[in-house]
Amino acid sequence: MQIFKCKMCGGDLELTKNMTVAVCPYCGTKQTLPKLSDEKRYNLYDRAGQYRRNNEYDKAAELYEEILKEDPKDAESYWSLVLCKYGIEYVEDPSSHKRVPTINRTQYTSIFLDSDYASALKYADKSQRAIYEFEAKQIDEIQNNIIMISKNEEPFDIFICYKDLSADGRRSEDSVIAAELYHELTEAGYKVFFSRITLDDKMGIEYEPYIFAALNSAKIMIVLSTRAEYFNSPWVKNEWSRYLALIRQGADKMLIPVYRDMNPYDLPVEFSHLQAMDMSKLGFMQDLVYGIQKILQRNSSNEMKIKSVIHSQPTAESLIKRAFLFLEDEEWERADIYCEKVLDMDPECAEAYLGKLMISQFVRREEELSKLKYTLKENPYYQKTIRFANSDLRSRLEEYERVIEARREFEAKEIEYCTASELLNRAKHKIDYLEVIKKLEPIMDFRDSAKKIKYCQEKVDDLEQQFRERERIEEEKKQKNSKYYVALGVFLFVIFVVSIFYTEG
Repeated sequence: MQIFKCKMCGGDLELTKNMTVAVCPYCGTKQTLPKLSDEKRYNLYDRAGQYRRNNEYDKAAELYEEILKEDPKDAESYWSLVLCKYGIEYVEDPSSHKRVPTINRTQYTSIFLDSDYASALKYADKSQRAIYEFEAKQIDEIQNNIIMISKNEEPFDIFICYKDLSADGRRSEDSVIAAELYHELTEAGYKVFFSRITLDDKMGIEYEPYIFAALNSAKIMIVLSTRAEYFNSPWVKNEWSRYLALIRQGADKMLIPVYRDMNPYDLPVEFSHLQAMDMSKLGFMQDLVYGIQKILQRNSSNEMKIKSVIHSQPTAESLIKRAFLFLEDEEWERADIYCEKVLDMDPECAEAYLGKLMISQFVRREEELSKLKYTLKENPYYQKTIRFANSDLRSRLEEYERVIEARREFEAKEIEYCTASELLNRAKHKIDYLEVIKKLEPIMDFRDSAKKIKYCQEKVDDLEQQFRERERIEEEKKQKNSKYYVALGVFLFVIFVVSIFYTEG
């Protein structure tokens, strides 16, 4: 019996060998379980779970990656990486009292297209897979809602990232400095995201859409701190690590670390390539504002170039051509600008919806849609494209969908075939071969499934014959023994009678 922490509430779960699913006795949540084959893995999972429940997703992810190095087929580790990637936190629903997921790291990429999610499904058993698919659907719905809300938000110029409360629950010194910086930059004419003010009228669980929108729109992030540990506090790091990820993906953004009363070498290692600023130096504020002005003027100039290009193209056809050129260069944001411009001109333009479909899947060329792992039918841009497309475009899209479905069917059959083959390799008893037959019968036309079924049936027949032969031999032994004991009884009876006769004589 092993004790494992519930991934939702942290309560103790008692596990037995080979359990893959359990229900928490404290929060009542049905959840998947990891493989805890040894003490090392147990400790890694336990530490990773603590990090994840404390919203320290990057630290948790490192430990899950370590587990996968030793066991690249561990479904639960892949799923846990997904939870870290999307910053999943389980909170209690006040109405149902059930634990439901919330997202702290929204991404444009759908969870259904995530490679770790695909690996989790690949290596999961049937019970695990059902839970993964259910939760993924919940997460996808939440994410789509967040993205929808965020699209209605006005863009920000600057995002101020800081630690709002100190360890004793009081307002931190960093929060006061951030407020001064907010007012200085606001007076300079910039739209600034400062959580204490910007999120003042929002509820805690509703923060993410607005944080997500601000992270994606802000051209500059200022990360400020007076203590080294504040830089790495979970929520502060959650913001700046996501911003750095956008920069690594090619976004035209800049992160500026600012510090005071600490050694610059104590800044996070992720900031080592950035130009940090010391708040204690004379003229810090003026230098910062001046630097921001230069950066935003440059970005504004680039945006004006994009806008001038758009306005110089009077026809929908020419805009579509430019959009697809941007797609080829993986300039998703610019491609989307052009597609939206076309849809403003022609709301029923199938090619514009096709472009947005490709953007949503990060696909450079139309034919690459057929290489996607998941069906397109539920994608609203696919539906719009099909609705307004001519017969030629509709036929191409439907063919891509057929290719995807055929590949998914093949992969599903492959998983079942491999599972059955592994069972066959270990099969010794009749029940083992019957289980292999059960798994292969639905895919009898796949590979050599029919041959394997025939082999298993022959083994079953042979084992049954062996069993019947053993039973016959046993029955013969019983009959022989019975005759022996009857003869022996008769013999003993005769001896008894004779002995009595001679005694009386």
